[in-house]
Amino acid sequence: MWDVGANVGLFAFAAAALAGPAGAVIAFEPDADLVNLLRRSCQAQSDAVAPVTVLPVACAKGVEPRTFHLANRSRSTNHLDGYGTTQTGGIRSTQTVMAISLDWAASHFPTPDILKIDVEGAEMEVLGGSVRLLESARPIIVCEVGEERSIDVARLLHGLNYRITNADSRDYGGDLEKAPWNTLAIPQSS
Repeated sequence: MWDVGANVGLFAFAAAALAGPAGAVIAFEPDADLVNLLRRSCQAQSDAVAPVTVLPVACAKGVEPRTFHLANRSRSTNHLDGYGTTQTGGIRSTQTVMAISLDWAASHFPTPDILKIDVEGAEMEVLGGSVRLLESARPIIVCEVGEERSIDVARLLHGLNYRITNADSRDYGGDLEKAPWNTLAIPQSS
């Protein structure tokens, strides 16, 4: 499992527990303070869970330095420059971070079966840098999608032969035209 926008690691460490020692989890997080917290949590893990690798990077369309904003209100609303929501409560500080694409990551790490994305508005950029990964590895995608990007995300995922459902629903049989807030994208056979 890859956890893009890992924050404090809720999804990463839950996935590690479910996967067991034969699994692997990568947590992508650009906030240096949260990276330190994630690394301390990794040290506290037992051998009965999958190892979690923490990568201190943002995910984007390409490999380059980027401007990253730390939110006043909650670190869960930190965001790359040009993105973010009204939930930030303003910007506490700005940092330069390294960004990578998930296609780049796939050339250096085992590819995921599940891809979780929570990037405060940069979903299209992350997915745009993941096309080769999504075409070849075909992971299940769990992604938080803002209303203003819902049609574009759906169009991209449909173009890659994914079926889109609402992760909050118990009905996973449909295929939505707009990506909901809690998108679950399931790869379809070619």
